[in-house]
Amino acid sequence: MAVNLKELAQKEVKFTSGHRLCTGCGPAIIAKWTMLAAADYNIAMSSATCCVEISSVVFPYTSWKVSWYHNAFENAGAVIGGIEATYQALKRKGKMDKDFRFIAMGGDGGTYDIGFQSLSGAMERRHKVLYIVYDNNAYMNTGIQRSGATPKYAWTTTSHVGEAYQGKQQPRKDLVAIMAAHDIPYVAQASIGYWRDYITKVQKALETDGPSFIAVYAPCWRGWRSETHQTVELGRLAVQSRYWPLYEVVNGKWQMTYVPREEKPLTDFLKIQGRFSHLFKPGNQALLEDFQREVDYKWDQLQRRIAASA
Repeated sequence: MAVNLKELAQKEVKFTSGHRLCTGCGPAIIAKWTMLAAADYNIAMSSATCCVEISSVVFPYTSWKVSWYHNAFENAGAVIGGIEATYQALKRKGKMDKDFRFIAMGGDGGTYDIGFQSLSGAMERRHKVLYIVYDNNAYMNTGIQRSGATPKYAWTTTSHVGEAYQGKQQPRKDLVAIMAAHDIPYVAQASIGYWRDYITKVQKALETDGPSFIAVYAPCWRGWRSETHQTVELGRLAVQSRYWPLYEVVNGKWQMTYVPREEKPLTDFLKIQGRFSHLFKPGNQALLEDFQREVDYKWDQLQRRIAASA
């Protein structure tokens, strides 16, 4: 499924400007790309409480030109599943003749943690919905608190850097692998650094006969203590350093969708983020080495899964 840039540029943008999201906001870019990928469909969408929700729909205004529903922090999966089930019932009764696709979107706080039970239930019940989590590694809209997606050693307002601890002490949750374990038809990992890969994956998911899930890496300069112009660069470096590989799981088959031609050092990715500045202080070399070991382990684990499902 190839994405044609010229054709894409002619499509209507169903996520408009004028919202209150930050300059250089990764999730804002993802919201726009998602709506471009879905431009040819009738879309019904639900959004968990998150940065995108609170900043794009401030009554009486909205940036969404689709059927859109705001749900609570914890129940995006249940709400979008209920909307899809209602639609199917109306079609069976002859009261609905339009063809719709269903998308839920949330941040990592409302997906990895608070909304995980709801998400898991929707996938297990096999609702024909796409769930997209924009992963910015913390609860950004409530004060930059740690989440299950926060990397080990990252500073947040609830994983401080000091004498007792050097940032978060636990590794991040591998939610993509957990979703793949639900044996749903389509699961993917994407990044804001590779727009064509992401849009292709959204279009694949929307054509999937069953539930689908995409985790897309969407840096938050405010929480990561980076510069506003570095958002897309960080999305690329995450992939090029093998920290955030691009892959998909299609009907149980694991496969890479992009392999960097030139691998970049993990330190290139970490050093431009203030939340990791303590790792580069004298005496903390062992923490950097431990971070690298974890990245290498997860990469090798992914390659073993790909080989096993070939």
